[in-house]
Amino acid sequence: MSVPETHRLPGFRESAFASRSFVIGLTVTLIICAMAAISFIWTPYDVTSLAIGDRLQKPSAAHWFGTDHFGRDIASMIMVGARNSIAVAVVAVVIGMGIGVPLGCWAASRGGLPDEALMRGNDVIFAFPALLSAVMISAVFGPGAINAIIAIGIFNIPVFARLSRGGALALWQRDFIAAARVSGKSSARITVEHIVPNIADILIVQATIALALGILQEAGLAYVGLGTQPPFPSWGRMLNEAQTMMSFAPHMAIAPGIAIVVTVLGLNLLGDGLRDALDPKLARLRS
Repeated sequence: MSVPETHRLPGFRESAFASRSFVIGLTVTLIICAMAAISFIWTPYDVTSLAIGDRLQKPSAAHWFGTDHFGRDIASMIMVGARNSIAVAVVAVVIGMGIGVPLGCWAASRGGLPDEALMRGNDVIFAFPALLSAVMISAVFGPGAINAIIAIGIFNIPVFARLSRGGALALWQRDFIAAARVSGKSSARITVEHIVPNIADILIVQATIALALGILQEAGLAYVGLGTQPPFPSWGRMLNEAQTMMSFAPHMAIAPGIAIVVTVLGLNLLGDGLRDALDPKLARLRS
């Protein structure tokens, strides 16, 4: 008895680029990523140098988004802040997927007590949001980007575990999985060869959503002083520093605020477009 090959959705490229959400989200995401990549080799000004004589300048040709209370160029800080925010979010999502997906697939393949234990463990982790986890970690090890990554990553583990478990449970009831078991394949091999490829689409969509949430969580942690530490710029800390100067220097808050909104919106639109492309039923319902 032959085992059916993993299904693949035909015409993904055509479906994806026919989605306005996907095109806009991909464009915005690529622009933000390109800005972050360029910051490694060039920024208009050095973000670590202070120029008190240029402090609180309004947006101009010399300083596109103005300067802050230390005379630092806000445009340069936005570029470097993008690099830090994306790095924290990506690593945190990788941690969540790298631990959560194997756990969820393992629980689905075993069932019974292992499955129940994983779900109860997920409930415990869900009781501690990323901010609370960061507070506890920082109380022990001190604030910093690494601890923010750990806190956000821990929060992502049960998200991906639940998602992969739900998708895997549905697949374990399918005929082609039964055929694979009859052919003598082990549960681990079936999971790697058939389960994971067939739930990859929902995992990819969730990853884009988790990246957007990771950007917000990193900004929130930096805002309260638990994220990226000086002298490295962070969008959340830029908002924190700007809150007492809103009356006479609103540009200090506008630029990082827009950067966060645009990045999160772009990732959400990208995830929405991917969901439509990977599930044509949703696209037909919306049309």
